[in-house]
Amino acid sequence: MKKLNHVAWLSAVLMLALGSASVRSTSAFSQTSEQSLEHLQAGAAHLQHNEVDQAIPECKAAVAADPQSAPAHMLLGEAYLATGSFSMFAEAVAELRQALDIDPKLLWARFYLARCYMDLGRYDRAQQELEQGLAERPDVPHFLSLLGEVNRKQGHPEKSVELNGKAVELDPSLTPAHYYRALAYMDLKQDDQAFAELEASVQSKYVAPEMYLTLGSLFARRGKFAEAEDACKKAITLDPSRSESYLALAQIYNLHGLSDQALAAIRTALPDGKSFPSSPYYQQLQADLFFEQGRAYQAKRETSEAIQAYSRTLEFDPGRGKAHQQMAVLFAVTGNLAQAREHASMAEKLGSPVDVALRQQLLDGLEPTPHQP
Repeated sequence: MKKLNHVAWLSAVLMLALGSASVRSTSAFSQTSEQSLEHLQAGAAHLQHNEVDQAIPECKAAVAADPQSAPAHMLLGEAYLATGSFSMFAEAVAELRQALDIDPKLLWARFYLARCYMDLGRYDRAQQELEQGLAERPDVPHFLSLLGEVNRKQGHPEKSVELNGKAVELDPSLTPAHYYRALAYMDLKQDDQAFAELEASVQSKYVAPEMYLTLGSLFARRGKFAEAEDACKKAITLDPSRSESYLALAQIYNLHGLSDQALAAIRTALPDGKSFPSSPYYQQLQADLFFEQGRAYQAKRETSEAIQAYSRTLEFDPGRGKAHQQMAVLFAVTGNLAQAREHASMAEKLGSPVDVALRQQLLDGLEPTPHQP
């Protein structure tokens, strides 16, 4: 399963689509019974104002009053997605699927379902839903844009640039199209074009944290530390609860040798008692956080703390060669050559071999003297 980071980003896409489309209009609810319509319109109003807790009961009441209302099932699916809760994701997919089973021509249910499939890494299913929607309604910019991103995920960034370019021509204010095209340009190593698209996307009122984080990564790639840090902090301002933003900030601090700041960012992302959903995405996120923690402690020459952090990395991602590589270095420095050899062997198998000098020292049974960060 791929990243399920639909939380703030999907909400931004959802609100943008609903703000510019007729999904909220009375005509969209024309197939709904009068008994259900009042709840449905109330739920739609709450959702459009991001009042998710109030929207869900109204949407549930609309479905209960008219189980055959496709718009009611669609709106309930949207509300589940807007919670940003991983546990509600399956329920959202089920409601969107039910809406399409009742009314296969319900365009926006197909859009949200395609986005869900993309987050699940089921790109073929996402492409199928989007192409079917475009067959019924050609040139809908939201569909063109998301189809472009699906193509990028499948290894076709040129196609993404083309499709998102068409989407921008149809709707220059479509924030996701600018963002997706920026990602495609980055894949193509065309950073100047990527910057232009990202600058357009972050000017939108629908800006999501991922947009600032991507902009920050571009700044970091160009050695613009202050700008990269500022972009990460803007992402944090948009959503202080997201660990991904603190991870990006810690990575930037580690790149510039600011170990204490990196550790502070990681402590914010991993406060005592915090739990993460049990999914491959969040396992990788925690592995990344502990890896950056290990880097920071290693740079501070706090060896035992670094070993502990890298060990936690390997608990979540046993195949991370870089973590095995640094464990080999640290164990060698402490004189634990058996553990050093074990991790060095794993690192080499995983494509991250230790340097030649250390490898020879381990073969010769010598204890390395320098501390290798």
